[in-house]
Amino acid sequence: MIRIVIAEDQTMLLGALGALLDLEEDMEVVGKAKNGEEALQLVKQLKPDICIMDIEMPIKSGLDAAEELKDDRCKVIILTTFARTGYFERARNAKVSGYLLKDSPSEELANSIRSIMKGRRIYAPELVDMAFEAGNPLTEREQQVIRLIAEGKNTKDIAKQLHLSYGTVRNYISVILDKLDVSNRIEAVSYYKEKGWMKQSEY
Repeated sequence: MIRIVIAEDQTMLLGALGALLDLEEDMEVVGKAKNGEEALQLVKQLKPDICIMDIEMPIKSGLDAAEELKDDRCKVIILTTFARTGYFERARNAKVSGYLLKDSPSEELANSIRSIMKGRRIYAPELVDMAFEAGNPLTEREQQVIRLIAEGKNTKDIAKQLHLSYGTVRNYISVILDKLDVSNRIEAVSYYKEKGWMKQSEY
């Protein structure tokens, strides 16, 4: 019997997913969580074979939880509506066993779980295509600058912290806005986080 924990902040979907998987003869949903923090607790307590997680959840996201479970025996499947390259890159770095989209047929989820239990990794085909198309366009120095912008530091603070001139930092910021195709710092940080690059670039 494949023992499963599901983490999903939409109560109706959490119940529906649990009911669907419980119909499978070789599967049992042993725990349900409404955020990544609860999922981690349930995995620790119940020692399931699989943890299926949404990405955008309160308190702790599915990707944050997946990164903490990277070396756990429990296999993680990300199940989300978000087909974003940055999220997919973070998920792969966290060694998730699957990244599936919610609009996939329910029988596909059950079959993917069985394949993953046999040691395979299952990724939605559209995510694999996207991953080849685009990556983080910023250099390591530009990533340092945008992280400091995200921390609320101004140009002068950034120049001091990175031992650069004020003008050099302004040039970096201009290049960052151009590469991300945004018009200001707030949009740049928002876009960078949305792509999942902020967390990834910290390692």
